[in-house]
This record gives sequence, C-alpha cells and structure tokens, in this order.
Amino acid sequence: MAILGDGTYDVFIIDAEELDDTTLRLDLTIITGPSKGEVVSVRATNSGRDPLELMGTPAVLTVADGVPAIQL
Repeated sequence: MAILGDGTYDVFIIDAEELDDTTLRLDLTIITGPSKGEVVSVRATNSGRDPLELMGTPAVLTVADGVPAIQL
C-alpha cells in the first residue's frame, strides 16, 4: 500500500471490511492526479455505515500532517 503526502485526493472505495463494532478498513484507489492508480488502506471509526454499501463509492481523502480523513 502507498503512503501519501499531505493533500486532497479523489478516491474510489474498492474494498471495505468491518474490523470490530466501530472500525472499518477501507481500501481506496486514487482516481485523479499524479498518484492516480495508487491503492491505500485507511481505518474509519464510528462511521455507522455498512461496509458492503461503501464498496464502489466515490469519496475524498484528505491527508493533513500525515493523518488521513475520508469524506463520503
């Protein structure tokens, strides 16, 4: 999996897995810019979303000071 620099990335959720009651693992592919095609994995907490419903969903990944945040 790639490590991304700070910035904003348009992504597509290609896989999602429930790790526990409050945590999901999301595999994302970047769909624009110089990192297009890279795949990254992030953990999302307290999303309240079903992992199967998230697969195939576009989103925005923001990395600030090395910390990722995803906006669906």
